[in-house]
Amino acid sequence: QLQLVESGGGLVQPGGSLKLSCAASGSTLDDYDIGWFRQAPGKEREGVSSITRNAGRTYYANSVKGRFTISRDNAKNTAYLQMNSLKPEDTGVYYCAAGVLRIWYLIRSADFGSWGQGTQVTVSS
Repeated sequence: QLQLVESGGGLVQPGGSLKLSCAASGSTLDDYDIGWFRQAPGKEREGVSSITRNAGRTYYANSVKGRFTISRDNAKNTAYLQMNSLKPEDTGVYYCAAGVLRIWYLIRSADFGSWGQGTQVTVSS
């Protein structure tokens, strides 16, 4: 059974950077597409970015395009989300998820069956 654990969250000033990691165990990550989601207080969870199994295609929400970069290292069974030029509105709990994307440019919660516990990202001065 695939298990995911996120790490790398924390408190950062606006304009700063963080790199989130999503470590997988119990199964090989290269069988799955990976998605990153976030949920801010009082808001619905939103899809941030996704990457296909062979890393051939990536998707970014408009709100993070040009600032975030998703990647994966299947040999290390780990996926990453590099976040640059962070803004206060990027604050939230970030989750990684594994599944099979039905449409590669649509990141939908229903396509992901395995989820991590989340890591808090706070962008504040």
